[in-house]
Amino acid sequence: MIKPAHEPAILQGARRVRYLKLIALFKIAKGALLLSVGVSLLFLNARTRWMDALSDWTADEILLEHSRAVVYLLNKLQAILADGALRATAILALFYSAVLFTEGIGVYMQQRWAELLMIFATAGLMPIELRHLWHRPGLVGALILLANCFIVWFLYRVLKRDKTKPHVTHPPELVETV
Repeated sequence: MIKPAHEPAILQGARRVRYLKLIALFKIAKGALLLSVGVSLLFLNARTRWMDALSDWTADEILLEHSRAVVYLLNKLQAILADGALRATAILALFYSAVLFTEGIGVYMQQRWAELLMIFATAGLMPIELRHLWHRPGLVGALILLANCFIVWFLYRVLKRDKTKPHVTHPPELVETV
């Protein structure tokens, strides 16, 4: 007779649901942050007066007329922004924030499709995170990578465990007809 493999305590009952909701809130918070970044990039880029005021203030603060290197870098930045890279970055941030909101809300509601989406979306970005950590090692990058590894592992284990047990669906409420 084969003994079933030991199941970690975090995958049992109420703890599993608690961790799923914590992961969902983490993803929703990341989505809100990206939404604010995307909207601000689109909004500031559309307001030329604001951009001019910001660049004038920056020029005054960094004593622009005394530094050729800074003028060169700012001219390169201006060329990048004129090509529409800022708008593309804003649209990409808005798209990814929509994915994060979808994942977070779906996992919070304990939907299996959202758990699968979160596994693929999170695991798909891990090579980029590894590359970033390799070239710019840091504590924050390592913590983000570890958090995402935990999320993928945990959701994989939840889905693997739930595959043998059918999802509980609540029966529709009976509607009285007169």
